[in-house]
Amino acid sequence: MATLVQDFVSRQVELLKEEREAEIAEARAWKESLSLKELQRRGVCLLKLEVTSQRTGLYGRLLIILQPRRHGSEAELPCNSFGPGDIIGLYETASQGDPLSTGIVTRIAPRSITIAVDEPVSLGQENSYRLLKLANDITYKRLKRALNLLSQCRSGPACGLIDILFGTSEPSDARDKKLLKFYNESLDISQKEAVCFSLAQKELAIIHGPPGTGKTTTVVEIILQAVQQGLKVLCCAPSNIAVDNLVERLADCKERILRLGHPARLLESIQHHSLDAVLARGDNAQIVADIRKDIDRAFVKTRKAEDKGERSNFLNEIRTLRKELKEREETAMTEILTHANVILATNTGASSDGPLKLLPENHFDLVVIDECAQALEASCWIPLLKARKCILAGDHKQLPPTIISHKAATEGLSLSLMERLIQKYGDRVVKMLTVQYRMHQTIMQWASSEMYDGRLSAHCSVAQHLLRDLPGVASTEETCIPLLLIDTADCGLFELEVEDEQSKGNEGEVRLVSLHIQALVEAGVKARDIAIIATYNLQVDMLRECLCHKYPDLEIKSVDGFQGREKEAVVLSFVRSNRKGEVGFLAEDRRINVAITRARRHVAVICDSRTTGNHSFLKRLVDYVSKHGEVRTAFEYLDDIVPENYAPKSSQSLGDQEKRLKRNPPPAPKADGEKPKGKPTKRTGQRSAACSEQSTATVETVDTEVKENSCKHKARILEFLESSETQLDFPSSLNAHDRLIVHQLAEEHGLQHVSTGEGRGRYISVRKKATATNISLGKAEVCAQELPRRPPSPAKETHAYSEESGSSISVRKVDLKTLHMERVKREQAKREEREKQSQERNVNLQEIAGKKHKSEVKGKAAVKTRVESATEEDFDAMISAAIKADNTCGFFKCKASVTTLGQLCLHCNKRYCLSHHIPEVHGCGEKAKAYARQRISKEVSLHAGSGLKDKSLDPAKRAHLQRRLDKKLSELTSQRKSKNQDKEK
Repeated sequence: MATLVQDFVSRQVELLKEEREAEIAEARAWKESLSLKELQRRGVCLLKLEVTSQRTGLYGRLLIILQPRRHGSEAELPCNSFGPGDIIGLYETASQGDPLSTGIVTRIAPRSITIAVDEPVSLGQENSYRLLKLANDITYKRLKRALNLLSQCRSGPACGLIDILFGTSEPSDARDKKLLKFYNESLDISQKEAVCFSLAQKELAIIHGPPGTGKTTTVVEIILQAVQQGLKVLCCAPSNIAVDNLVERLADCKERILRLGHPARLLESIQHHSLDAVLARGDNAQIVADIRKDIDRAFVKTRKAEDKGERSNFLNEIRTLRKELKEREETAMTEILTHANVILATNTGASSDGPLKLLPENHFDLVVIDECAQALEASCWIPLLKARKCILAGDHKQLPPTIISHKAATEGLSLSLMERLIQKYGDRVVKMLTVQYRMHQTIMQWASSEMYDGRLSAHCSVAQHLLRDLPGVASTEETCIPLLLIDTADCGLFELEVEDEQSKGNEGEVRLVSLHIQALVEAGVKARDIAIIATYNLQVDMLRECLCHKYPDLEIKSVDGFQGREKEAVVLSFVRSNRKGEVGFLAEDRRINVAITRARRHVAVICDSRTTGNHSFLKRLVDYVSKHGEVRTAFEYLDDIVPENYAPKSSQSLGDQEKRLKRNPPPAPKADGEKPKGKPTKRTGQRSAACSEQSTATVETVDTEVKENSCKHKARILEFLESSETQLDFPSSLNAHDRLIVHQLAEEHGLQHVSTGEGRGRYISVRKKATATNISLGKAEVCAQELPRRPPSPAKETHAYSEESGSSISVRKVDLKTLHMERVKREQAKREEREKQSQERNVNLQEIAGKKHKSEVKGKAAVKTRVESATEEDFDAMISAAIKADNTCGFFKCKASVTTLGQLCLHCNKRYCLSHHIPEVHGCGEKAKAYARQRISKEVSLHAGSGLKDKSLDPAKRAHLQRRLDKKLSELTSQRKSKNQDKEK
């Protein structure tokens, strides 16, 4: 066993060293390569601050309040990422060396920031300071110390537990389970079994809690039951927020609990449970308060003292007073720690160099580690060495510990203790919670089948809840569905290619997210109930810049920032869209699992299905959302999209191009005078849903089911034709593909057919035609009026589908997109006809009435001929024309090919040849200037040609001129001295 532990410790120390070096290198790279202004722009530095007040508070710490210096008290802090608990360095603005002091942020306000420091520091009111986020090495030192203690452990309370956790001994058989009286009677069966199992195990128990299954509730019950049995419990977690969550839950049960840690890192609501707060309420509180007043008075004298020796004396007095303060507090600290039933701290906060050093070695009977799957194994050994039994809780199917060094992660540092033990012992030591209380059943089912072997079930209270069930939320297309996929494939919404930027961004997806958020908010969903999760930090920054000013309560974070959280609605931006099909760390299954399972009622996934389709896990997710949710394309949201994605290559056949165009036809042109809309209309959304469901239903794996449904519907229509009934209504339970089959069969047999309603209430009515006249698509509205309808709801629309019987395309191949393309052709032909008529009237205004009339008649006849020709033109010719237009320069009258050499304009999304690609040439000059001004304003920097020439001197030339000036001044001084000496003589 000793050899096994020694090998583990040496390996872990080596990997931790690699991780520490990577962290230091990253911090050094930031400091060396970025200016202070750039660091402030990135939110990790605050410049030009002044001290407004200093006082002793927060249980003996020195509190320093700083605010911007430039404009006084009315100035606001720049946008930053500082928050309570962050470790910072306090520097003088003019200094480039070590910080004056290090501290912790306790409060951040729009116009000020408060920091707490442990050691006294003399700061002048007239000086200027800056704050910089720091990465300290305290955690690294504690981890290394814990591993060294593990390697040297030969006795102590955890000796037997070490053997179990390293596999040299087998876990003991569970004791007989006692009948428990549960504190929380609402626990489900799996939770109660987990509680009983954990208390019955002698050395080790693991609670596997998938998202929303009440893991924290179960852990709290286990702790309460252990206290009831007279056990002393040390409860830990890798993060402060996870520990504070347990403190809040246990505080309601009136147990004697104690929270260790710096008060600045604790939630304000639970600070009164901290060790510092309990000490402040103790018997020695008044004496301690007097000592603090003496410290404050000494600080005042220090600031007023002008002599360095006098100031040094005051600082020595402060140190003496602080030493006395600590001695008095330490006396009371041992008593407080001993009387607490449950002590809570972070894994590293439970270190032996903290308050726990005052307790005896065998004080604790049980160690509970929550969120164990997110913690480094080395950090878990800090509390584990203090007890003979441990209970681990977490979910190893979610994100592992955050590791900066890729090398250290791949070589085993990211493997958590919980995951390692599950791999070794399996169900012998594990109990899984199986009832989830968060997600809609449709959202949960994907995670259950992909990550949890299909074992999860949704509680009846959440199984069918949707956004529309929230108070004040209207029933709209967005609020009535649990899953939505907005597909950007073939829409040209590529990810950004930014040099010197490892992160990724996608401007097109930012626009789509903005429009979907707008739709949800307009429906009544509160912004604070919505989360936007992006898989890349650059995309997070872009989304915040676009949306935070409009929706201040909207939370926008990366996947890592949302672990352990939940929201009513979640919008996911996958970002990646490229011709290579690269998905980056989207390939991490656990990352996607976390992102999806943050939602309670609604998930919207925005992605490029072509790019994500290159990864099997992501492809299964897209297929699941397509099958069980609604699918829309980016065309329905953005009117200025040009289908440039995956441009045709010379090696591709015309058949491939035809398939691509059939799958993503161009959007229908708008009628004259119609304004473009960013938000899709109901008709558009329903047509997209029908198209997407149809394409899903035609996959090879369901061909048999499609044929059976087609035969069933055909038999029903034939039976209707033989009967005396005049109308046949199909049920609203048909899916979109079945409705399409009914439309096709009705057209094939010469029946009138209309689709009424929307969503789940949509149904088809079929009626025998009164005459043998074929009804064209342009007469669809008349057809719909002739049919008696069920009274639809006021908010629903009626959609009619029909097809010209004279079309050259066979009925079997017709689908909704084909009908859409036919309608586009007819509208284009009508528009050409109107334009031709208008031109001919203008040309012939001066001619005689007879000639004018004759000319117009001829013009109309010519246009009519062309319209008929266009209508009869086959689909292949139209595709060829579209491809030819796509490969031709977009400049007026230019016929140059842009297949190999061409430029895409960012402002009008058209391709131009090299002669016309400049915005000022083809008409986008004003847009280009506006874009340049916006970029300059955003980046606060001028680019070549964007401003006045830089007339600042070269540093070498400036130094040369300075030397010449100094020499001249020296000469003049010497001359003046010589003249004075002559006068004296």
